[in-house]
Amino acid sequence: MADAEIWKRCSACKESIALGATYWACNVSTCNRKRTALVFCTVSCWEVHLPEANHRESWAVEKTAPRVAEAAGAPAALSSSGTRRIVRTAAPPVGDASKAATPDEILIIASRLKDYVRATSGFNTSDGVLGPLSDAVRRICDDAIENARRDERKTVLERDLPPARR
Repeated sequence: MADAEIWKRCSACKESIALGATYWACNVSTCNRKRTALVFCTVSCWEVHLPEANHRESWAVEKTAPRVAEAAGAPAALSSSGTRRIVRTAAPPVGDASKAATPDEILIIASRLKDYVRATSGFNTSDGVLGPLSDAVRRICDDAIENARRDERKTVLERDLPPARR
């Protein structure tokens, strides 16, 4: 294959990935940063990186390389598009819509909250506290998600959360 037809090389086997060819990328954000930008020619090459990557849950995303050499320098979001994913583990991905929490679902473990309040103050806790507290957690999570999105990450980190008030 001529160098003019090569887009990138596979991160595992170093085989050439041609312009316009199908390739695979890891769904985990740390594998997709500009500095790392791991690409794989096959799903089996993607699987090779898993033991050292130490992902808890991941899958390969099928993408298409840019068709012209000029587009190769463009941001990944513009030059390729994910069309499907292959789940690596038996558990569904975290973002799976079928397992998404409903807007009114309780996110707080009642027994843990009641134990904390009782140990801290000696007070009892009403079950009516769980809904508003879950709403507060959702608002905090939404803000953290926006912070991660602003930093072009797909992982919410501790630094994305607002400082705790005491």
